[in-house]
Amino acid sequence: MNPKARRKARELAVQAIYSWQLSGDPMAEVEVHFMTDQDMEGADTDYFRELLSGVASQVKSLDARLSALTSRPLDDVDQIDKAILRLAAYELSARQTPYKVVINEAIELAKVFASDDSHKFVNGVLDQMAPRA
Repeated sequence: MNPKARRKARELAVQAIYSWQLSGDPMAEVEVHFMTDQDMEGADTDYFRELLSGVASQVKSLDARLSALTSRPLDDVDQIDKAILRLAAYELSARQTPYKVVINEAIELAKVFASDDSHKFVNGVLDQMAPRA
């Protein structure tokens, strides 16, 4: 397992999940688009695919868990924050990735892609979720 390749896979997955949320296109189409049109060099493409299929197949249960931990309806959460939270919630619930790694990666994703204070919101939600995962 290469941490840099996983990080790149997460970065691309957040962008793909965001695109999926906005477009409403099937996740398989979004995946193909990313695999052909984005620079996947250095990314763990198997992990990227697993993250996308996992989030798409478990979105209802992930959203239910996240909704219980947010102070506002999930529909009111910024789309990029929601994509990061869904990705991290999937990793916490379905992967053997240590929760500290998942939370740190999600915070870093929020710092790169989201608004200035989003990382604090993401951290707060995931801190509540981690012990339950």
